[in-house]
Amino acid sequence: MVLPSLRHGILVLLLTPIAAAAEPCGETSAPIIPISSIQGSSDISPLSGKTVTVEGIMTRDARGKGGFRGFYLQQADHLTDSDPDTSEALFVYTGRKQGRPEQRIRVRGTVKEHYGLTELTNIQDIHVCGQGTMPAPLHLALPWPRDPESFENMRVVFDAPLTVIDTYNLARFGELALSNGDRVHPNESGSPIASETDELLLDDGQSRQNPHPIPWPPRGLSVGNTVRAGDTLQRVAGILDYRFNSWRIQPDQPPEFIASNPRKPAPERPAGDHLRIVTQNLHNMFNGDGQGNGFPTARGAHSADAFRRQQQRLVAALTAPNPDILALSELENDGYGADSAAHSLANALGPAWRLVTTPEEDGEDAIRTAILYRSDRVTPVGSPKRLTSGAFSNRGRPPLAQTFRRLGGQLAVQVVAVHLKSKSCRGASGADSDQGQGCYTNRRVQEAKSVTDWLASSPTPDKLAGTLITGDLNSYAREAPVREFEKGGYTSMLHHFHPCTDQHCPHYTYRYKGEKGSLDYALASTPLVDHMVDVRSWLINADEPRALGYQGPAATSSARPWRSSDHNPLIIDIAL
Repeated sequence: MVLPSLRHGILVLLLTPIAAAAEPCGETSAPIIPISSIQGSSDISPLSGKTVTVEGIMTRDARGKGGFRGFYLQQADHLTDSDPDTSEALFVYTGRKQGRPEQRIRVRGTVKEHYGLTELTNIQDIHVCGQGTMPAPLHLALPWPRDPESFENMRVVFDAPLTVIDTYNLARFGELALSNGDRVHPNESGSPIASETDELLLDDGQSRQNPHPIPWPPRGLSVGNTVRAGDTLQRVAGILDYRFNSWRIQPDQPPEFIASNPRKPAPERPAGDHLRIVTQNLHNMFNGDGQGNGFPTARGAHSADAFRRQQQRLVAALTAPNPDILALSELENDGYGADSAAHSLANALGPAWRLVTTPEEDGEDAIRTAILYRSDRVTPVGSPKRLTSGAFSNRGRPPLAQTFRRLGGQLAVQVVAVHLKSKSCRGASGADSDQGQGCYTNRRVQEAKSVTDWLASSPTPDKLAGTLITGDLNSYAREAPVREFEKGGYTSMLHHFHPCTDQHCPHYTYRYKGEKGSLDYALASTPLVDHMVDVRSWLINADEPRALGYQGPAATSSARPWRSSDHNPLIIDIAL
């Protein structure tokens, strides 16, 4: 398949036989058709449906168990044509056993376009003509210099490093998405939408699902041997293949994996009198019936063991930054009793931790926002409040507000934990459909306005330094819900301290389809801005393969923070 701008139309080809081989080989009555004549310069072979005889060098054997039931055949270097738009290789779909890599093979079969892959099928004859010379790999780079159809099934090598941008299908299909650099979501940075011409999949040469061990990185994926989005690969080389609607490389040998985005410890607390707040989406923390039963849960853990792993990791992630206050989302909405998820988390965090409780006001959603605090460091001021009117009347996750003062301090800060409507398009239609910012954008805008109106109309506590709205807004920085908060007088402090461009975005909380950005925020009211020391993300989750998640195929019981959730936490430091 070729890009529309590069299509030339199907050429009228003269099927000139290749010059005679050095010695007879197999059936000699039929002319040998150049592979480039079979490929043509269009997305469909001009000889599709025709029976042809071809000869070339076997470059890769994919007939083994779990393979693609065939092999790759490429024209010998001295017999290639001069047209850069025609590939010199094709796939031979067969289970016959003749031949091995680097041998000269003559094959007779029928040309077929199989979901965009040009191949020979219905093989009538395979004959090994003797030892050949492996064709030299073609040196490429991303973005593609021209339509990759021109290189289909050929040996290629990428000399420049390629960046891992997505690990989503690593455990299921053994593949990594690569590009010529990391990608930032266009609604985060204002950059143009990334093109698929910048992307390539590193495959594992297998057609079966759920490979074991998980093939990448070399020696197999584990908690101690990971590959993270943002890492780079050196000298990616192999066969350029087209399967399942994607261009992919079937590697000759494992590329070199470089930890360009290494795991880092939690940021140290700054000196001086300040509060540290950690904001985290818990990725559906549900604890069953609270007594070790009640699994699988509606949204979270499938078993008691999985829940233990989840809670262990979350506690490691939440405590490592040494916070005073936690603002959380996606916690099971099951009250505050001894068997509740909230109580389980507070107990696991340690004896100093307390819950902010709002019985009967947490809404009807299966999940809720929550605030916990260290009673040996901060004290609540006044009573907590939930917003249950406006856009949160009888729907959504009601925001939770609580004011805190550092023990021994004078000034207070109001913390508001929020979780806006998801971008998911389930049930969306009409104005709620995706208009470029995910589904339900108008709903999120209404929720943002309800929050700012609520806070503007609420009494201001004495000696209040300001208000911090924090949580999962399900919105990137340039989207309408964030703009609505800005209109209400709030500033995204993550972007204030660490702005994103299409070339540089060091702090983010989420990755989706190979693009990074922030869905989670620390929004400071105007008076609070001058008290803000820093807001940053701790890159422990979004870049890690989901296979390492608490109930992924590579899960372990290690109480480490890595892949404790699908969102990275925000670490917020406020001088008070």
